[in-house]
Amino acid sequence: YIWRITLFSLKQAFLSTLLSLLGAIPIALALYRRRFWGRRWLLRLCAMTFVLPVLVAVFGIVAIYGNSGWLLRLFAWQDFSIYGLSGILLAHVFLNLPLSVRIFIQALETIPTQQHQLAYHLGMGAWTRFKLIEWPAMQAQLLSIASLVFMLCFTSFAIVMALGGGPKATTIELAIYQAIHYDFDLAFAAILGLWQILLTLLFSLLVQRITKKRGSGAMPHRQRPIFVTSKWLNIWDSLWIGVCLLLLLPPLVAVVFAGINPRFWMVVSDSALWSATYHSLSIALCSALLALGCGVSILLTSRIYRLKKAKRSADYLEFSAMLILVTPSVVLSTGLFLLLNRFSYAPDYAFALVIVVNTLMALPYVIKSLSVPLFSLAQRFEPLCISLGMK
Repeated sequence: YIWRITLFSLKQAFLSTLLSLLGAIPIALALYRRRFWGRRWLLRLCAMTFVLPVLVAVFGIVAIYGNSGWLLRLFAWQDFSIYGLSGILLAHVFLNLPLSVRIFIQALETIPTQQHQLAYHLGMGAWTRFKLIEWPAMQAQLLSIASLVFMLCFTSFAIVMALGGGPKATTIELAIYQAIHYDFDLAFAAILGLWQILLTLLFSLLVQRITKKRGSGAMPHRQRPIFVTSKWLNIWDSLWIGVCLLLLLPPLVAVVFAGINPRFWMVVSDSALWSATYHSLSIALCSALLALGCGVSILLTSRIYRLKKAKRSADYLEFSAMLILVTPSVVLSTGLFLLLNRFSYAPDYAFALVIVVNTLMALPYVIKSLSVPLFSLAQRFEPLCISLGMK
């Protein structure tokens, strides 16, 4: 049983990562090359889908691709089922592809404008420019993004719970929940938890070992690069931008339409909704500020190590912040609750515990998003700061 759920966990995480990256690379290139009305909103949509509550995303996906969804009613598809591996992959791609696109675009924007100008004057085609200029910038982030997406999919819970479709689509995370909630077999749940932590820790160490710290020394360009374009390249980019819109917009539109119903004003006027909204915003704001402060502090320290050629110390410091990904959130929150309960009455500090857990779970994303820009800043301006005596 353990080997079966382990193999399925690895399979769905690998396929989800592969599909997310294969779609994110051409979409990021298309959004990087093209300037059109609505581009800024599409990039914001990519950011919004990643922070969208998982259950809301699942609701939208089921409304489109479910047994009574819009797509099946429109095309009368009978062979496709949203439940099982196909639904898990679709939901993971919906949530993780936009994150990959955002990070890839951030990497592309560090390419010096002079390189694009030189490629234009040399008459490089789109493929040659991609191979020599754009792909090296994206490749520097490829393994980092792949490891992040893989860990998110490997430890996914709500998506597998909602779309798993039964025992054949059970992951380790879901098996832990089942052992606690249905069987109350805490010993077996602990074994599964340790097994998952061991697997994710080994994977993290492997990625950390083979990842080379990048840093182009370039800053995001302010003027738009010069691109050599053609009719077929325009069609290619437009096709992938359309794929991005078709992936992201329908589930979100379905949620909006489902939310506009006769009970709308009754729910909006309910004081419980506004109380929950206040608590959500308070937790989110406190967690975001703490995660940002901790993440920036770690990265400022690690880049000092890198500038002093102490790469191993910098890698270990950043890796310590990423270790939170190897711990299931349910295990982390339960452990903190039990630890605090030994010294005080833990429910009195439930609000603070939620903030701490959210801070720790958000820390890896701060590290992934800001490590390249901060290190590039140091590479570019550190000699000048030293010569001017700036601290």
